[in-house]
Amino acid sequence: MDLSERFLNEKLGIDEKVIRLVNEAEEEVSDKFKELDDIMAYNQYKVLKVFQDNHMADLYFNWNTGYGYDDPGRDMIEKVYAGVFGTEKALCRPTIVNGTHALSLILLGLLRPGDELIYCTGTPYDTMKTVIGISDYEEGNGSLKDYGVTYKQVDLLSDGRIDLEGVRNAIGPKTKMVTVQRSTGYGWTKAKTVEEIKEWAELIDSIDPGLIKMVDNSYGEFADYLEPTEVGCDIMASSLIKNPGGGLALTGGYIAGKAELIDRIQYRMTCPGIGGECGLTFGQTRSMFQGLFIGPRVVNGAIKGATVLGRAFEKLGFEVCPGSKDKRSDIIQAVRLGSKDKVVAFCQGVQEAAPIDSHVTLEPWKMPGYEDEVVMAAGAFVQGSSIELSADAPIREPYNVYFQGGITYEHSKFGVLKALDSLYKKGYINLI
Repeated sequence: MDLSERFLNEKLGIDEKVIRLVNEAEEEVSDKFKELDDIMAYNQYKVLKVFQDNHMADLYFNWNTGYGYDDPGRDMIEKVYAGVFGTEKALCRPTIVNGTHALSLILLGLLRPGDELIYCTGTPYDTMKTVIGISDYEEGNGSLKDYGVTYKQVDLLSDGRIDLEGVRNAIGPKTKMVTVQRSTGYGWTKAKTVEEIKEWAELIDSIDPGLIKMVDNSYGEFADYLEPTEVGCDIMASSLIKNPGGGLALTGGYIAGKAELIDRIQYRMTCPGIGGECGLTFGQTRSMFQGLFIGPRVVNGAIKGATVLGRAFEKLGFEVCPGSKDKRSDIIQAVRLGSKDKVVAFCQGVQEAAPIDSHVTLEPWKMPGYEDEVVMAAGAFVQGSSIELSADAPIREPYNVYFQGGITYEHSKFGVLKALDSLYKKGYINLI
């Protein structure tokens, strides 16, 4: 054992068999790391160029009070986000509370009574179901259903790809927006690659170029060389406490896309006649800028950790999604554990790997916005940050667990070690 491995064993209590398994898994996927490093470098230089082209200066770290008129930091962070994602305009605000809020601003800002929304990647993420009105619907709660917007979904093909012919057949005279969810969510399918999204966008344009093409880009930023808005998508959104915040943004969300769409969405964000002209950044711009700047490196470490996790569980005979050799398009690694007890043990191990609240013993609970009880490991510097090391799972069959994040690769790898160590010491896996 080298010194770091000895420290893991003697000071952090990781069993030697677990260390050996993870080291073997790491070696077996090391060929993937070269490509991941090139993607990281490309995105790092892209972000750097946008900063330099916009003449970034520390004056943009200051903030205003009151209404926030002419807030230079707010205006610059939105110019930078638009530049990084290759769009005409962006909104990037600490007052957008999470990714679901950002996506709902798009839906409620652009869709009107009688319009139709089509999800082209099957069932949306749990919290989005409530926004649409297909789950936990309460009359008067302001969901799309309340406003007379209808909904369709096109399920994925058996191989996990977008059913392009099904999408073609689903589009009708009332269709206004078509949507792709890039990440797996709580499903069992690989994240949609940028190439798949490009093919989908080209199909939509061939049918009706006036349809709005939206992408839920959660967990996907900097996972590839290009973003969905650089291959034909009109609008996309996510949270700043996922990939683009780099673990430094304290809160917030972004929306990036065509100017005409952003201009309409901003009136939903505040109110008609005010739009994006008002709204403070509360002194958060420095951490938002710096988080974006280091985001490519942070995402790189998270994807490497997810890849090692996938390979380690493959070696133990578990089903994983994506496979360790598959092309990745987000930071999430799903593992099918098969029982509630294994899911809880896995997440307890990840919690014990955290720098914050590592002493907390996790139990499933009924979390607002979710259909089932959920267990979440999230000992983060920013509460709820899923670019920091975390794991979560709905307590429902077939008992899949979802692992993501890690501000550094070493910490993400430590999460892998602790999850396996927890399962091993509780007797749920056998190691030679």
